[in-house]
Amino acid sequence: MTDDCSHSAKEPGPLVETGEARRRLWWLVLCLVAIAVLAGFAGWPMVRVHLQSVAVLDLVGDKPVPGWLRRFVSDPIAVRDLELPLASGTVRARLYTPEGVKNAPALVVLHGVHYLGIDEPRLETFATAMAACGIEVLTPELPDIKDYHVGANSIATIGESAEWLTHADGGRPVGVIGLSFSGGLSLLAAAKPRYQKDVRFVLAVGSQDEMSRVAEYYETGEDLRPDGTEETLAPHEYGPLVLEYEHVAEFVPAVDVPAIQAVLRAHLYEDPAAERVALGRLSAAQKLEAKDLMDTSLPATRTELERSDERHAIDMAAVSPHGQLATLKTPVYLLHGAADNIIPAAETQWMASELPRRSLKAELISPVLSHLDLDGAGPTVMDQLRLVHFFAEVLHAAEVQ
Repeated sequence: MTDDCSHSAKEPGPLVETGEARRRLWWLVLCLVAIAVLAGFAGWPMVRVHLQSVAVLDLVGDKPVPGWLRRFVSDPIAVRDLELPLASGTVRARLYTPEGVKNAPALVVLHGVHYLGIDEPRLETFATAMAACGIEVLTPELPDIKDYHVGANSIATIGESAEWLTHADGGRPVGVIGLSFSGGLSLLAAAKPRYQKDVRFVLAVGSQDEMSRVAEYYETGEDLRPDGTEETLAPHEYGPLVLEYEHVAEFVPAVDVPAIQAVLRAHLYEDPAAERVALGRLSAAQKLEAKDLMDTSLPATRTELERSDERHAIDMAAVSPHGQLATLKTPVYLLHGAADNIIPAAETQWMASELPRRSLKAELISPVLSHLDLDGAGPTVMDQLRLVHFFAEVLHAAEVQ
């Protein structure tokens, strides 16, 4: 899965599993298979999606997949680049189609805030693995999200992409998986009457419920939970830098905007060479401005962020599921990393508390995940099995015709 944050100096390393933990996981998976065999053929479809779940998560986590397990994610696929002619504008997209699978179920998978968009390698790996399970996958590009702007325009692009794939799939509604901020926007799209008939279910992974609360978290390191307690976790610099980049004209004089924006863009795009060049073009005064903006822990910088957030309260509400989910009829699955320091896990708890009971199918806050990567700290075998089971439920929902 694509990760909004992949700054090499900050990102935690890959999850290191002991051989013993891995053997215990496989022992439990094999027990699951044995139970299914004893339960008879009726139990096999659910076991199959559990095995596919293990394989997909291993592929996404860049872990070796045993040969006997690979057969469950082995459908040959065709990959085709498209230009989707949507009402809101033409967008790039990529379609992953399992060859030889008649009437394959379909999914829309939406990237997070990342400059590579649909070309982000982990998104491509995820889409390929899902298609190899026999599911057609469309990854439309969200131009604003790709350029680090979380705006309401993307809601229409998401809904219209689901419309397009539904039409291409013979009128059957499709599943929607939204990663990071795209997950919250996917819920907003599904809540709109126009798109309800096209969306079979939504999986939101590491997503926001209320943008203003997430923005406040970037300033305080605290996010209020629905039960009144507070989640306390030092925020990653990435979050506030995205807000600064989106509204850079509010932080520096107008004449300095292009130069400062170039520095922020290069930093967010993980291009140190371009960042050095952009910094080298700054005047002495501009270098001080850039230095202050890049240090999001400075009290003065946080004060400016607070003022900017207040000015954009209406815009933030427009990209927040908070208060807009009461009439949602679409089945929803919510997944969040327990130690996510870009969008705190408390946000998923808020979404779960606000969703109608008929809509919320499963919720999991997992220590196996950080933000969108499988690199959480110290998960147990049971934690891994819970994630396997959760994702198996999603695969089952995707396959139901």
